[in-house]
Amino acid sequence: MSDGYGAAGRMALGAPVHETIDTNSPAAWVALDTEVRELAPHAASRLPTCQELRGLPAGEPTPAEETRIALALCHPDGRVRGAALEPASGAAGLRPLLVVRCADWAAPVRLRARELLADVSGRRLVPLAGLILLLARRERGVFAGDLLDRALRDGPAADVESLLTSEVRAVRRLGYRIAVDRRLLTAAELARTAAAASGDTRVQTLCAEAALAAMGEDDHRDVVDPLLAARSPQVRSTGVTALRRAGRHSEAAAFLADRAGVVRACARYVLRQAGSDPLPLYRSLCADPARQPAAAAGLGECGSGADAEVLWALTTHPVPAVRAHAVSGLCALDAVRPERMRPLIDDQAAPVVRAAGRALRPYATGLPSDWLLARLSPELPAPTRLAARRLMDVRNRAQARGLPVVR
Repeated sequence: MSDGYGAAGRMALGAPVHETIDTNSPAAWVALDTEVRELAPHAASRLPTCQELRGLPAGEPTPAEETRIALALCHPDGRVRGAALEPASGAAGLRPLLVVRCADWAAPVRLRARELLADVSGRRLVPLAGLILLLARRERGVFAGDLLDRALRDGPAADVESLLTSEVRAVRRLGYRIAVDRRLLTAAELARTAAAASGDTRVQTLCAEAALAAMGEDDHRDVVDPLLAARSPQVRSTGVTALRRAGRHSEAAAFLADRAGVVRACARYVLRQAGSDPLPLYRSLCADPARQPAAAAGLGECGSGADAEVLWALTTHPVPAVRAHAVSGLCALDAVRPERMRPLIDDQAAPVVRAAGRALRPYATGLPSDWLLARLSPELPAPTRLAARRLMDVRNRAQARGLPVVR
């Protein structure tokens, strides 16, 4: 009978809750709620009734009773769910389902569940943070989230700190947001977190900005240096901007050729605030860009038309990264010439081909169709074929709108 009904089917046969589902998984509780409703039409006789629930003794339920209450809390009949709320209130292991019922579609069940959950101490809500945040996406799921938020803001700092290492991203984000609001972390701790929180841009940005806001006169190095060393461009750019406040303007020159455009822009801003013109520095770097290839892109971002020929010369540089950044610099200067850019679609380096493809996109309608079709040949490298296909797509969309295209 349990086949096809997952945990609900096994529990209907008497399996204990803690042996049937991963009680630490928010998704497992939500899935159980669904599975019981799907099971009910096929095994109604094995599910609890209101009469059975009224006959349960007071106090902490036994494992067998806990299983029956859990099934009742997920029952499709709102009267059964409502009758299960009181017995569930005394069972710590069933608190997750009490959270689920706070978002119930039946108002009597929902309101009573909320009354019971409101009586649960704040510290006991913290382990349920993942489930509460998951259910907060539902139409009626805000109540438990508000309870948790108040508990974390008014409760012990240790409760908030326990969320910072959670494997659930939403829980970590909540923890850091409240930790920042409550000023539980030092500026140096925030900076190190911003630098290390790879893959989570929200936490990175939150902590980087909070680190700067909390930075004092004596901890510039402890805050700015980790930000400057971060892998995230957003975090590095925050660190570069902070060089101005720290009175370390000259150090921004080292980031003029950063691989990320946002960091280069911040470096130029800091230097200009100190009265330095970054353009001569870029021109000097582009005289030998092999060590700092992104200098070519930076030259295009702040240079003039007179710098275009320097960048065109760099499109034949032996270092692929220099060629790719030179193309980006030409785009920034609005100095792209399709006939000179076309050969780079056949470049041996994929980054160069991608950059050239982006540069040619505004000129796609003027590219010869036979030239593009020839680059769709399966004998050519994949990056070249992909760039040609994308340019052809641009041509086709323009043609469909009635715009003229070169044959």
